[in-house]
Amino acid sequence: MHQNMLENYLNDLLGIQQFRDYCPNGLQVEGRTSIQTLVSGVTASQALIQAAVGLRADAIIVHHGYFWRGEDACLRGMKRHRIATLIKHDINLYAYHLPLDAHTELGNNTQLGKKLGIVEAGRFGEQNIAAYGHFPESVSLDELSNLLNSVLGRKPLIIGDPLKPVRRVAWCTGAAQSYFEEAIRLGVDIFITGEISEQNVHTARESGTAFISAGHHATERYGIQALGEHLSQKFSIAHHFIEVENPV
Repeated sequence: MHQNMLENYLNDLLGIQQFRDYCPNGLQVEGRTSIQTLVSGVTASQALIQAAVGLRADAIIVHHGYFWRGEDACLRGMKRHRIATLIKHDINLYAYHLPLDAHTELGNNTQLGKKLGIVEAGRFGEQNIAAYGHFPESVSLDELSNLLNSVLGRKPLIIGDPLKPVRRVAWCTGAAQSYFEEAIRLGVDIFITGEISEQNVHTARESGTAFISAGHHATERYGIQALGEHLSQKFSIAHHFIEVENPV
């Protein structure tokens, strides 16, 4: 398929015009016009790019791309090396940040909710990215920790009584710890996200609402995988998800 056809489809599918984001969504680095092999990954790191080169990929699609608001615009050092590799090998780079978090079918939050067996009830937070709902049955924090460890392959950090039963849950993948107090106002028993800040510990203890930090990278693997598989099936192109290990 043509690079512009893929971009137009993705832009419409993810509704990028609805979002105020911290980076450009869409085709960030232009490569060859014909796309037959697609690589997906969480972040457009050098390791991901080199894996795409090895697979002779025509395009890479990621959640974390380049050109973030407030960063140095100069192409030097690490940024120059990454972009130079893409251009040398004529590889397209597509990136979708908040639109991928929020998508109600393929998005990060929807996919993580499905992995954990959460019944989603609604959305909240900035541009309705975060989600809330409930588990079919109450589980203890300890049981939920074991589930997260099994699903994500990473032991989560839990602030709360391990024996406390929880059912009502709010969650948002990545670095969404700033939504914690809004989640508390929804009356949930627990908030799950990727990262934690110092003040979240005290808020959890004093509010009685448990907090789980399950890993930024770990919680954001599934949306980009689902998107890549969707494209592969719809357009009959090869797709490879590349896991670049990240403990955060």
